[in-house]
Amino acid sequence: MNQSLKGFLDTHGKWLGFAGMAVLVLLALFLLVKTVDAFDRMGKSPYSGPNVITVTGTGKAETPPTIARIIFTVEETAGTVAEAQSKASVKTTAALDALHDLDIPDDDMQATGYQTNPQYEAPQPCRPGVICTQGSPRIIGYQVSQTVTVKVRVTDRTGEVLQALGTAGVQNISGPNFEVDDDSEVMAEARGKAIEDARQQAKTLAKQLGVRLGDVVSFSESGYPTPMYESFGKGGGAMDMDVRSAIPPLPQGQEESVVTVSVTYEIK
Repeated sequence: MNQSLKGFLDTHGKWLGFAGMAVLVLLALFLLVKTVDAFDRMGKSPYSGPNVITVTGTGKAETPPTIARIIFTVEETAGTVAEAQSKASVKTTAALDALHDLDIPDDDMQATGYQTNPQYEAPQPCRPGVICTQGSPRIIGYQVSQTVTVKVRVTDRTGEVLQALGTAGVQNISGPNFEVDDDSEVMAEARGKAIEDARQQAKTLAKQLGVRLGDVVSFSESGYPTPMYESFGKGGGAMDMDVRSAIPPLPQGQEESVVTVSVTYEIK
């Protein structure tokens, strides 16, 4: 054996033995820990998350409506598009002027629809036993429809607005729909009630399970208002007879907002 190597082993051999033994001990401990962990995970999903419970709460809140939304449509038919447009514009202008007289501002009146549709005449059917060739449907005129959405902020005057539109010759009226123009406050109230409902359910469930509630780990919500509807949509001469007559006060009721929340709590 090389004399320098023999001298090195004589000097450091004992320490090398200790180091090798230490490595073997550490390796054995590592394998023991992995084995214990494997036994502990037997029967468990490798993707199991924290222990949690999920509850659903519902909250409702009511508030008086702040606006009445009315949608009206003017329809006119004529032989040409220009003539139909002119007739519709005259009637729409009369309706808007009537609303201005009731102090409805321009910002609360919005054109929300415009259509021009050709009107057709179907060809006469062939008589039995007569040889004939049916032609294509023939355009005999055009119908123009203009739709306007109106917000009535003084809801007690909703009946007057309907009467004014009928007097102006408007054929089709939809509404009024009594709504809350800004529902953020009532929705916040409903959300608070929904969260409290979920919290109480979670406390009851945790008590029954014999566990303690921890932090909220997830939250989601869905909510919607439920406006009140009054239908006055009619057409033709029936509208004139009904709307031009005295309209009784319209019940406005309360707008109900509903919020549903899903809350997940960690349990200990």
